[in-house]
Amino acid sequence: MEPGKTRIDLSQLRRGTIEYCVLAVLRGTERYGFELVRMLSEVDGMVITEGTIYPLLSRLRQEKLVTTSWRESESGPPRRYYRLTKAGERALSDFAEGWAVFRNAVDQLLEEGEEKDDHDER
Repeated sequence: MEPGKTRIDLSQLRRGTIEYCVLAVLRGTERYGFELVRMLSEVDGMVITEGTIYPLLSRLRQEKLVTTSWRESESGPPRRYYRLTKAGERALSDFAEGWAVFRNAVDQLLEEGEEKDDHDER
């Protein structure tokens, strides 16, 4: 790390939001575990592994935020598919509302900091 540079710990941000990202990907459809890993990993900034997703999916199932069903696969063993429950939809909606407020607050603070820096340079 360069002197004077601060390292942003994205892993901490991911840890607090990953379950809602999973719920968002499941909104309106159902997917199997490895498909979720692949989809989330394709999003810039998301680093998701099977070792992360399967325990999370198990917890979401225990909390009744997702439901599961098994389906035969054309290319191998049966797959467990995950789908949002009504409780999962509510949890995602509540998170989205809270996230918007939080994101806007952070953006406001960052913008105020930039304005202050611009003013200080004059």
